Amino acid sequence: MTSQDLMAQRYGAPSPWRRRTAVVLTVVLAAVAGLLVAWAAWSHATPEARSELVGFTVTDEHEVVADVQVQLSDRAAGVQCVLRALAEDKSAVGEAVFTPESSGRLNVSIRTERRATAVEKVGCTAEGQQRPR
Repeated sequence: MTSQDLMAQRYGAPSPWRRRTAVVLTVVLAAVAGLLVAWAAWSHATPEARSELVGFTVTDEHEVVADVQVQLSDRAAGVQCVLRALAEDKSAVGEAVFTPESSGRLNVSIRTERRATAVEKVGCTAEGQQRPR
């Protein structure tokens, strides 16, 4: 008798259906987890609304004009975008909240309380999209 036969005789042989069931369940759970990860990656990679700050011009002590490229999907609703003007010390000196009607390039005026030296794109959100893009 081999050592495997002795072990099987002493402790009992493992059922073949248990091993097959464990393998099938592991494969199914791995497939479901993979699909969830793929869905999450796809949904975060294709937001309803997104924007890009192209540039800005400081027109005077109390105004900055930002050039923004906005991209909206066909099903985007309730879109709102936010730009922030920053002073030399990096403090916020103005903010503009706007609602784009369609995709394209926009010039957005930001009123400031003092001279701005930079513009920060906070981003755009749509219904069901919590994180600004």
